[in-house]
Order: sequence, then C-alpha cells, then structure tokens
Amino acid sequence: MTDRLYLYDTTLRDGQQTQGVQFSAAEKTEIAEMLDQLGVDYIEGGWPGANPTDSDFFAAAPQTRATMTAFGMTKRAGRSAENDDVLAAVMNAGTGAVCLVGKTHPFHVREALGISLDENLENIRASIAHLTANGREALFDAEHFFDGYADDPDYALNCLRAALDAGARWVVLCDTNGGTLPARVDEVTRAVIAGGIPGDRLGIHCHDDTGNAVACTLAAVDAGARQIQGTLNGLGERCGNASLTTLIPTLLLKEPYRSGLDTGVTVEGVVNLTRISRRLDEILNRAPLRGAPYVGTSAFAHKAGLHASAILKNPATYEHVDPALVGNDRIIPMSNQAGQSNLRARLADAGIEVGRDDPALGRILDLVKTREDAGYAYDGAQASFELLALAELGRLHKFFAVERYRVTVERRKNALGDRISVSEAVVVVRIGDERMLSVSESMGDDGHDRGPVNALWRALAKDLGPYQAAIDDMHLVDFRVRITGGGTEAATRVIIDSADGQGHRWSTVGVSPNIVDASFEALVDAIRWKLIRDGVAAQ
Repeated sequence: MTDRLYLYDTTLRDGQQTQGVQFSAAEKTEIAEMLDQLGVDYIEGGWPGANPTDSDFFAAAPQTRATMTAFGMTKRAGRSAENDDVLAAVMNAGTGAVCLVGKTHPFHVREALGISLDENLENIRASIAHLTANGREALFDAEHFFDGYADDPDYALNCLRAALDAGARWVVLCDTNGGTLPARVDEVTRAVIAGGIPGDRLGIHCHDDTGNAVACTLAAVDAGARQIQGTLNGLGERCGNASLTTLIPTLLLKEPYRSGLDTGVTVEGVVNLTRISRRLDEILNRAPLRGAPYVGTSAFAHKAGLHASAILKNPATYEHVDPALVGNDRIIPMSNQAGQSNLRARLADAGIEVGRDDPALGRILDLVKTREDAGYAYDGAQASFELLALAELGRLHKFFAVERYRVTVERRKNALGDRISVSEAVVVVRIGDERMLSVSESMGDDGHDRGPVNALWRALAKDLGPYQAAIDDMHLVDFRVRITGGGTEAATRVIIDSADGQGHRWSTVGVSPNIVDASFEALVDAIRWKLIRDGVAAQ
C-alpha cells in the first residue's frame, strides 16, 4: 500500500516574490499549463486583488486538471468574513480551492496584528468557515508555525485546530523565516500529529534560508505530512522555497518514497521536468543553474577520465538515476583533464563514429589541451568541441565563409531628444558562388540599444540564403565573458548559450584579445553546430 502525497505549487505566487521576478498574465498562463503537464495537484495562481496581473490571470485562468487555488489572508479584526473586501476579492476569483495565511505565533499576533490571541483564533475559524460555506476547498497556511510552536506550542496547535474544526481540508506548517533545520522539522511535525492533527490533513511549506528547504520538506514527509508546497527551480522570497524541481524526481525515483508514496506524477510527466525548468528560466531571461540537481546541464556531466571510463562500461557507476528519466542528457565534457575515455565517450554521445585506434584521437586531445592553454574552455562549450573534432577528422561542413564583418557604436539622439547608444553591424558571407551582405541595428522594441554583439548576431542571422529556414527558430539565451591571463597578453573568453524552438540548447566558445572577435567566433560556431545537428545539407 502507498500513501497519497499531494503536490502544491506556489511558483505563481510565492515564486513571484523572488527579487527581480515579475510575471505577466500570459506568462502565468504558460507556467500553469506546464505545471499541469508535470502533474502537480494544486496550482496557486496568486493573490486576486493584490495587483492587476493576478486579477487578470484569474479572470482568464486556463482549465487545468490541477486544482487552481487563490491565495489570501484571514479576515481582518473588527469585520465579519462576509464583509471583508480583501477576502471577497479572493473568493471572487472563482477557484476551486482557496488558501488563507494566518498567524500562529503569539508574538506576531500581538505585534503585527495588534489583537488578542482569542481574536486571532476567531479570525481563522470564521474565515475558513466562510470558504467552506461557499463550497470552496479551504487550506490554511500557518505562518511562522515553527517559531510559534517554539514560543507557545499549545497556541500554535490551537490555530491549526481552529482551521480544521471550521472545515479546512489542509493545514500547512510554514517555516516562514526559513531558519528551521530538518531534525527540528521532523520533531515538530511528529508532535503535531501526536497532538491530534492527522497527517493526511497536514502540509509543509519551507524556505531555503539555510539551504535546507528540500531536506526539511522530506523530513516533514518522513514524519507523516502528506502535502508539500514548493516552487519550480526553487523560486521564492529571499533565498527561495523548497524546489519542486528537486523534490518531484526524488519522491518519484528514490527510496523509500518511490515505493511508499504516490505523488500523482507519472513517469511520462517527470520526463518533461528538464524542459519545463529551462523554459521557466527562459521566461525569466536568466541562465539556468548548471549545478541544479536532476535538471542542470552539469547534473550528469562526467569530466574526470576515471569517471568517463567507468560510465562507458556502466552508467550506474557514477549516476544515481538515468538522466533520461527527467529529460536530461549525459555529458562527457572535454577539457585539459581529458583522456581517451572521455574523448571516445563524448564523440560517441555526439554521434561521431571514430575507430578506436584512429590517430585523429590523439590529435584532437592535443588540440583541446593546446587551445585550453590559450583560453578556450570546452567543458562548458560542447558544441564548439564537436566542431573542432569534426574539423580534425575532415568531416566539418562550414556551410558558409565569412568574408568580413564590422560593428560600430554611435551616440545619437532618439525621437525624444535623449542621447542613446546605437550599435550597427555589417556582415558579408559567401555561400557557394553567392556573396551576401546583411546590415542590422541592435535596437529593441523599447528603443534601447542591445549592444554590439546583438547587432552582429542579428546581421549574421538575417539572411543565410538556403540555410535561413534552419536558423529562424534559433535565439541566444546567455552570454558570459571572462578575461584570461593579464596585462597586455590578456585574452577574452566568450561563451554563448543558444536555444531553438525544438527545446535544444547548446554552448559555443570564442577567444580573442578583442571581445567582439571572440563573440563573433562563438556566434558562427553556434549556427554551424545547429545546421549540422539538424542534418542540413551543405550547398
């Protein structure tokens, strides 16, 4: 027999409280649809009435298998639940479930609310009763619960009982400040259940201020809690929330959870995890965390020669799960630490067949090490490595030749009379016997310059004749610069991450004393790699 564990996602509410994150209503809709595809049970869409975006989202919320949930707070003192306009806005969102946050720590009741402890209990009871009387599934987020329990365990428990007695389906223990450690979460959760709160009515909501949000969540599950709250990629206030991107595959693939709990997420659902995680980062216009468990580009990267050699024989030697289960890929990076095992594994993984005794293997290894001494970094630029190997093997189709390029930056006045920088680029390429010239200005829709590298990219990708259709869905998602060496001998290393509409993502590297030249080298590699990967025939 397995226990049902319910997954509650708060990316669209608590995740939006991340510094620098602000979703549009359309972005919220897309994320909600991805969450539904993943298979979570609840999607907390935001706080209706708190801002126009949340109100617009609920007005046009997508139909989901998951229970759409509105978030709000318990009624204010001195008003009935029926006459509290803030509570009314939450009710008017029309969601099947409503989650209300309320105080459980006497310190906060007295200092933040300025009311008596009994008044706070009545606010919790009346608010939850109002929800259930109107046919809504009610959840109570017990704010600052672990701090409140440490201060006055009886009162903290009474807050939970007030919500349950009023009809709440779930009461959720919130580590609001994120300072509670796993052993304490386990201890308190067990005490709460022993105090009469059923585990199948109990949830956990952890923040990551000590880096333990996932561990604390699992501790609560071990103790008997049967709902977990979290966010995609660990978004959230301050240091973030417990990451569902880590928790879901752990619960689905690792013991004792795999055989003891049913999360409702299927194998078909979790295989979308890496794609969903990276799409969220694209929406946020930020680079994915390479070292993220399960979904990071480095999560299944094997750099050391000893590791790569063993992986070739049996992946289980250095992988705790099959990367394909979460939609990720195994990577055998190339670097100046690489040996023959890494090289053969990496080439095989790229679909490049080479005989075991091919002398080109030694030349490729020597070339990688020589170029890394010059500043290149192939462990973070797999696409450029594959192009290097194909060239050394005599199999590289260059598709086009760059005859020349130029980029200029000019200060000028815009239509409003403000001085702005404008970058313009000219790129001339030859494809067969045809010479093609493209010009581009790096200007965004907001009228601001996007910089010289963006101008070069727009010009290069503007018209590649017979190859244009293959790169139209390609875009740049990250640009990283590092200065190697020092003084007059310093070189600039540029690594560019690219992606396309098929969900593929790849990295290329360029090195030069001139940042523009280094960037252009990486841009050209990015296009050539996509053409090869997509099987485009060279003209």
